[in-house]
Amino acid sequence: MNGSKAEITKIVEHLAKADLDPNAEVIIAPPSLYLFHAASALGSNTHIKVAAQNVYHLPNGAHTGEISVQQLKGDGIEWVILGHSERRAKNTINETDDKVAAKTKAALDGGLKVVLCIGESEQEREAGETVKVVVRQLDAVRKVVKNWESIVIAYEPIWAIGTGKTATTQQAQEVHADIRKWLSEQTSGSDPISPSNAAESVRIIYGGSVTEKNSRELAQQPDIDGFLVGGASLKPAFVDIINSTR
Repeated sequence: MNGSKAEITKIVEHLAKADLDPNAEVIIAPPSLYLFHAASALGSNTHIKVAAQNVYHLPNGAHTGEISVQQLKGDGIEWVILGHSERRAKNTINETDDKVAAKTKAALDGGLKVVLCIGESEQEREAGETVKVVVRQLDAVRKVVKNWESIVIAYEPIWAIGTGKTATTQQAQEVHADIRKWLSEQTSGSDPISPSNAAESVRIIYGGSVTEKNSRELAQQPDIDGFLVGGASLKPAFVDIINSTR
């Protein structure tokens, strides 16, 4: 929930003019009030796509304050971020795993692509429950979604977001490898997660205090396919993060 119309215009215009890695898919997610303004400010730039930060799981109707899949898709929005830790938190919106899964299914069924956020709290990390938590969150989606071709998984350790604590490159890579292992295991058997090999095709990106100072090292890890960028995306150095593998 950052930025005014003028500030977002400045950010988007800077990105639109920047020399970005042509092999990096770039998606920006402004507040819903500025979704279509951001898309308009991109002009003829087709390299950068716009995502909503949330969507409702039911069709158009009497759901005051919500945005439907049909509304986003109808106005050219292709992506949505779901399951972000700030929305899962019990002291805020308290979105459950099942609610995130329902939203993911609705988005996919309606033709949107999804950045699916998962991650553990500091207490869960200290208790050695990281893998248990992320698998639980993924399993909720697996129960209602069979094809993961339009899903990007974003691992965001909650304890490393805006706390001053940072996950090491090794910690991030280890969890990404565990997620990829889960994908591999779920692609076998009679109920495949995707017609293709999801362990290879699904991108797993990292979000946890990513900056231009640590992005290049993180990007070199075999199971980290990109980044979910928070505060650093509001700064000019966001371009350096996008170009981390260049």
